[in-house]
Amino acid sequence: MNDITVRTETDYAIEFNKIKKIHRIQSFFKGILFLLPSILLFSVFLFYPMMKTIYLSFFLTDNSGGATTVYVGLDNFKAIFSSPIFLQSLKVTLLFVVYTVPGTVLISLVLAILANEKLRGIGIFRTIFSSTMGISVAAASVFWMFLFHPTIGWLNQILATLGIEAIGWLTDPDWALLSVSISTIWMNIGFTFLILLGGLQSIDSYLYESADIDGGASYFYKLRRITIPMLSPTLFFVITVSFINAFQTFGQVDMLTRGGPQNETNVIVYSIYQEAFMNYQHGSASAQAIVLFVIILVLTLIQFKLGERKVHYQ
Repeated sequence: MNDITVRTETDYAIEFNKIKKIHRIQSFFKGILFLLPSILLFSVFLFYPMMKTIYLSFFLTDNSGGATTVYVGLDNFKAIFSSPIFLQSLKVTLLFVVYTVPGTVLISLVLAILANEKLRGIGIFRTIFSSTMGISVAAASVFWMFLFHPTIGWLNQILATLGIEAIGWLTDPDWALLSVSISTIWMNIGFTFLILLGGLQSIDSYLYESADIDGGASYFYKLRRITIPMLSPTLFFVITVSFINAFQTFGQVDMLTRGGPQNETNVIVYSIYQEAFMNYQHGSASAQAIVLFVIILVLTLIQFKLGERKVHYQ
């Protein structure tokens, strides 16, 4: 009798496991069906181009870039790292990141802290601070092109009234990258400001009330001990996104300087564009794109490894 009972319980357990496995498989395929539109879009616009780029980086191609001609292995990578133009583009890109990311984040943070104050009419200033988010790169570049114009530009006219010699903002190699960086900071402030303002408004007010009750903490003490630590997840996100976007900058460089003068604003993405669509060297351009991908990936992983330790989650 005991043997029959044990055998029945064992059969029940086996049957239960089978049913559980069937439900798990059904749930998996249901999930795949829901994800299928995203998978198709990612396959067409992300995975296929990535695989195609890796494939082309090992070949020479014809002028159209559509057909490979000669397999060259790693020669494309060796060629770009021996090219002074590509090495210059690496240097320019790193400088551009250094110029734009800290400036964008710091200015946006200050504006967000000011706009978070409960003052009459503060909504107008919030709209002004975030307005650059709604302006396209092309339109913003045209606007800054007029500001930087050597003769009719407002910046040089202001310098003239102060008795200072005019500056070739976009034509002088010493000023061109800085000028593009200034325009980029202005373009990116809107998005960064909105994200940081949302992070500030999500901080619980009881933390500030507790600080006031405990010892009447000063404004800067609360900023240093409460606001910045509580805002650290948002700051980490903003810095990471700004960092990646800076490496991928193209539009304003193309509109303002076209990589000049003397390749002083020739960032990596613009170098890839020149190699692929001006020189018709799609293999070399693909190799540069892979190098850019690896650089962004490695630096982002380092940023996550080092920066996330200082992030304070509520």
